Amino acid sequence: MIALIDYGAGNLASVRKALAAIGAELFTPGTPDDIARADGVIVPGVGHFDATRTLAAGWRGALLGAVQHGLPLLGICLGMQYLIEGSDEAPGVPGLGLLRGNCQALPETVKVPHVGWNSLELTRASALLDGLDGAQVYFTHSYAAPITADSVARSEHGAPFAAAVERGGVFGVQFHPEKSSDAGLRILRAFAEITRSSSRGIPASRQC
Repeated sequence: MIALIDYGAGNLASVRKALAAIGAELFTPGTPDDIARADGVIVPGVGHFDATRTLAAGWRGALLGAVQHGLPLLGICLGMQYLIEGSDEAPGVPGLGLLRGNCQALPETVKVPHVGWNSLELTRASALLDGLDGAQVYFTHSYAAPITADSVARSEHGAPFAAAVERGGVFGVQFHPEKSSDAGLRILRAFAEITRSSSRGIPASRQC
């Protein structure tokens, strides 16, 4: 069972529809305590980093606790940015700090926001993106995370940026798998399988 976090940052309906299409079981927790009954967690989102402020102390603690207890966590677009330390878009709002880095604005030399299809370049083995090197996926964003040791794929819009990150059971994609056709559904299926493996007692880190 996947917990799909609703903090008013959009794209919840489209993510829910895509997960239903692959047969994943999901629910939207009403309180932070509800996350305890999940086998995995997805934090979606679009828009300004300040929207993550809604995930105040209770939700923040529940998400960090879930990761500490081995639950796989996937951040999508704004949700991926929330996984790292913060963003220049909202300097006073901290991310979860599960991964290193700070999001920065895309270069002014290109059209921003970056909206449309771009290819993925895998930079190391990935449980989530296996077999998807070169795949076309759909982006819509103005800020992006830097390429670090946690990056598993990169893309480029004026400058290279981290298109996907992965460390143990923590995963993030800057693009929208729910809008990325077959490649996106493959990614969501991979995450659903990771959650099932985790619930059977197989550590997510062994999936990499």
